[in-house]
Amino acid sequence: MTRPLTPDLLLQAYAAGIFPMAESRDDPELFWVDPRFRGIFPLDNFHISRSLARRMRRENYQIRINTAFMAVIAGCADRDVTWINPQLLDLYEQLHQMGYAHSIEVWDGDTLIGGVYGLTIGGAFFGESMFSRRTDASKIALAYLVDHLRQGGFTLFDTQFITPHLASLGAVEIPRAAYHILLEQALDVEADFLHSSEMPAAYSVLQRNTQTS
Repeated sequence: MTRPLTPDLLLQAYAAGIFPMAESRDDPELFWVDPRFRGIFPLDNFHISRSLARRMRRENYQIRINTAFMAVIAGCADRDVTWINPQLLDLYEQLHQMGYAHSIEVWDGDTLIGGVYGLTIGGAFFGESMFSRRTDASKIALAYLVDHLRQGGFTLFDTQFITPHLASLGAVEIPRAAYHILLEQALDVEADFLHSSEMPAAYSVLQRNTQTS
């Protein structure tokens, strides 16, 4: 990248359909990515399996928003291979302080056991990464996130790439051109990620998911 990467430039890039990555945590260089096929979660087709629904109904966890944003990123980067380098960590922290980057966190008391984070522009949520330290913690975070996005008026959940894990939950791949159409439409939407600071009970999330999927 020839231009210094600033939070404003990063927002412009996401709005144009591209995003940055590093080869590894130790590589100071970043490169732009514009996948030929893009992963998205259709917000009305998130798949909650019976086993995940049972785990959610136990509610032996708490869901919080933006109470440990940097800890969520640290959890996502805590693996042998990661594309999150120090520059991206700093940029995401700045975007969080600016109100564009958010986290959904799964807690067991005072212990952070899972979470997901991403950026918002208009009615688009750009999912960056997730992590899990307990069985299904990241899936629980995603289930609450999808419900939260629907309730907040979002129309696009961009997962960037697709994995078997995401596909099992309802994520699909679409061509780049189709993605850009959805993105352009979503950028014109006035959505609100912080429409509620309190997360609903699992029963409400599961009921709404059944009604929409």
